[in-house]
Amino acid sequence: MTLRRIQVSDFRCLHSTELDLDPRFTLISGPNASGKTSLLEAIYVLGRGRSFRTRRLENLIRSGTDRFVIYGEADLRERRIGLGVEGSAQGMRAKVAGERVPSLTELAAVLPVQIIDPEVHRLIEEGPSRRRRFLDWGVFHVEHGFVERWQRYHHVLKQRNADLARLGEDINDARTRYVAQLLASADLIARALLGMDLSLTYRSGWPRETALGDAIRNSWVQDQETGATQVGPQRAELVIRLNGASVKDRISRGQQKLLAATLLMAQLSLFPQDALVRPTLLLDDPAAELDNDRLLGLIGEVSRQSVQLIVTSLTAHFGALGSPGSRFAIEAGSIRPA
Repeated sequence: MTLRRIQVSDFRCLHSTELDLDPRFTLISGPNASGKTSLLEAIYVLGRGRSFRTRRLENLIRSGTDRFVIYGEADLRERRIGLGVEGSAQGMRAKVAGERVPSLTELAAVLPVQIIDPEVHRLIEEGPSRRRRFLDWGVFHVEHGFVERWQRYHHVLKQRNADLARLGEDINDARTRYVAQLLASADLIARALLGMDLSLTYRSGWPRETALGDAIRNSWVQDQETGATQVGPQRAELVIRLNGASVKDRISRGQQKLLAATLLMAQLSLFPQDALVRPTLLLDDPAAELDNDRLLGLIGEVSRQSVQLIVTSLTAHFGALGSPGSRFAIEAGSIRPA
């Protein structure tokens, strides 16, 4: 399944636009501040139910309007499935195949989408919660039932009932298996792009010599003082090292970007080959902050991924990825075929 059509209304600077997308490669060109990133953001929201740029829903609604609507159609073998997201002061609502879905995570099952943008370095630079979200998106697509366990865990976390330890251990086991798979793929890409050896260590969020149930009981007094559970997978961290050294604050911005892109591409490579859906990879101005050699290396690795590519560029030609199946130009929020 790939995203074949998208309609966007009153999202950021986009008033009303409709695009037919190529299942392999679509190129969107235009000057800075023309709306290219907003279009990619709309696609991301359609697949994730949230933005990669802001947590404030009101920032996504075009000035002077009270809601945005994003509608897409994805090919699934011999049929198309519609999916839609509406955002307003009442929150975000979503439909898949015409039916309201109780959880926005159900969008990801139909439209798995990732983005490599100029801010991708935040995966390395920011705190553990961003890396936990990165891991959980990947585990969701390779471990059946993971999302149900994750949702149940966060529900019982507030109650601290008997299921808390069991569910937490299940989540930890799934993440641990996934990190081992991720490293096998990511290390090869890191050597190609960065010329360094990569290591990934998953820290569970409690002392591993202690069962989670015991760790929860041992932290009871501190939890009462802080008003939050101090141990469990909600405290986990993915530790990243290059050539044995921790990467945070020790590598350049360009290296951080390449490292984050390495992890995202390794994640995409683990996507099940027999899945009914194929991931969509959004590339927002890939040339930003990268010299020509690093850009060519990144594009080479991207080209090896089995994904649908949607790429933005300042120019209407991006020959490194070959000829796009669909090409659009955007200016001041207005999009036309190029």
